[in-house]
Amino acid sequence: MAEHYLSPSILCIMLTALVSLAGAKVPAIIVFGDSSVDSGNNNFIQTMARANFEPYGRDFPGGRPTGRFCNGRLSSDFTSEAYGLKPTVPAYLDPSYNISDYATGVCFASAGTGYDNSTAGVLGVIPLWKEVEYYKEYQHKLTAYLGRRKAANIIRESLYLVSIGTNDFLENYYTLPDRRSQFSISQYQDFLIGIAEVFLKDLYKLGARKMSFTGISPMGCLPLERVANLDDPFSCATNYNDLAVDFNGRLRRLVRKLNQELSGMKIYFANPYDIIWDIVQNHHVTDNPLTCSDANKFVFWDAFHPTERTNQIVSDYFFKHLKNLFH
Repeated sequence: MAEHYLSPSILCIMLTALVSLAGAKVPAIIVFGDSSVDSGNNNFIQTMARANFEPYGRDFPGGRPTGRFCNGRLSSDFTSEAYGLKPTVPAYLDPSYNISDYATGVCFASAGTGYDNSTAGVLGVIPLWKEVEYYKEYQHKLTAYLGRRKAANIIRESLYLVSIGTNDFLENYYTLPDRRSQFSISQYQDFLIGIAEVFLKDLYKLGARKMSFTGISPMGCLPLERVANLDDPFSCATNYNDLAVDFNGRLRRLVRKLNQELSGMKIYFANPYDIIWDIVQNHHVTDNPLTCSDANKFVFWDAFHPTERTNQIVSDYFFKHLKNLFH
């Protein structure tokens, strides 16, 4: 009997088809949030909160600063690639992209923003409600480009990534007096949870059905907070970490509630606290990766933001759960 074999070209076609089928489950990645996932929107608004200069982007393809607060790619970029989509998620306000690029992924995030509108006002960045308005505009463009049926399928089947919250505490509540004069820290958390609930329900009304909703990391371990920790210099600030644990607990309860209330909605609560805590305890944190030739050896790239390597580890960690939840 003659042996049957597949030529390299046919194998390539089959593999491409398999990747396409895998990616078809999630046709696009749609991103909301702050600097943890902003792929360059702030380059195109009047704000000082930008990362469009060297050494940002040093390890990004082409070695150029893109507006990402990182030496390379963000967790949202890695998640897009893991689903067989593009290796980077373009910023919605970047004029070098158009709706054909955004059909497989788009980022509305803005560095420096928060749940609280007043947080966005600190550095004059895009408030969360405005990110939603841009998303509505995107839906109209997508419908005009692909037709109502195809656009509706992308909107329904896409994975929505949300990463936001740290700035509300570190940039706003603990830095400026207004919110502290209005709210206790517990009341302020409840205030933010109320905004988060309205935001998530708005996305649901607009067609979102699959979501990765990110909590906040151990923010007391950010390099700036470690340096500013007068009680125990260069150690993580326990009060901020305890707050992160408390707030994540409230977010988790909100997610559980909405998963029960919103028919067809699947929200995965991506709690980054434990994985980043583990990384911090086992890797270099306080040296200077900006001048080091290998930023992969470090957890943080600057005073606030993770290195590309940390972003990849966190993305891989959550992807294991996401692929089971949404396939």
